[in-house]
Amino acid sequence: MTGSMVLLFLAGIAAGFINAIAGGGSAITIPILTEMVGASVANGTNRVAVLIANIAAVAGFQRDNKVPWDIVKPLAPAALFGAIGGAWVATLLSVAAMRRVFSAVLVLIALSVLVRPNRWLGGGAPRLRQPWSTVVFFLIGFYGGFVQAGVGFLLLAGLVMGSGLDLVRGNGAKVALIASYTWVALLLFAFAGQVDFGLGLVLAGGNASGAYVAARVAVRKGAPWVRWMLVVAAIGAAVRMATA
Repeated sequence: MTGSMVLLFLAGIAAGFINAIAGGGSAITIPILTEMVGASVANGTNRVAVLIANIAAVAGFQRDNKVPWDIVKPLAPAALFGAIGGAWVATLLSVAAMRRVFSAVLVLIALSVLVRPNRWLGGGAPRLRQPWSTVVFFLIGFYGGFVQAGVGFLLLAGLVMGSGLDLVRGNGAKVALIASYTWVALLLFAFAGQVDFGLGLVLAGGNASGAYVAARVAVRKGAPWVRWMLVVAAIGAAVRMATA
C-alpha cells in the first residue's frame, strides 16, 4: 500500500469515528480525495466509504438495541427522495458555496449544544409533527445527497430536537438513515462516472473500523460524552468547510 493509500485509510478511521458519534468526518476525507481525483469524483467516491461505514455503525448501535427503528422507518422515505434530488444536482454543480454556508450552520448547532444542553442529553417529547417532519428530513436528505459532509449534524438536530431522542439513540437513528439513502446516491454518482471504487474501498476499510468502534464507545460513555464530542466535531468541521 502506497503512502497516499495509507493516509487515506487512516483518514477514513478518523472520519468514520467522528461521523458515527457526531458528523463532519467527510470534511477530512473529501479534501484528500480531491487532491487525488478531483472534486466531483471525490464527492462520489466518498459515498462508497459512507455507505459501508454507516452499515458498520448500525451494527454497533444495534448490539445494544440503540437504533430506534420506529423513528427511522417513517423518516427514511423522505430522506431517500431528498438524497436522490441532491445527488442528481451534485453531479451537475459545484458544492463549494453550499459547504461555506453550512459552516455557519455548524457553529449555530455547536452553540445550541452548549447553551441548551438539556435538549440534547435526555431527549423529550417530539417537536416536529407531520407534515413538517417529512419536509425537514427531505431537505436534510437533499443536502446529504448533494455533499454529505456535515449531514450528521443536521440529522442529529432533527432527531434529537425534532423527534425527542437522546444523543445515543439519535446517533443510532442517524447512521441508519444515512445508510438508507446513501446507496442510491452512490448509484447516481456511479452512473455519472464520478466514483473511483478502488479508492472508495480503501477509504471504506478505515471508515467502517472507526465507525464501529465509535458506536460501541458512544453506547458505553452515554449522552454527556457524546455532547462534548459533538461540540468539538461541529466547530472543527465548520473551520475546515469555511477554509476549503
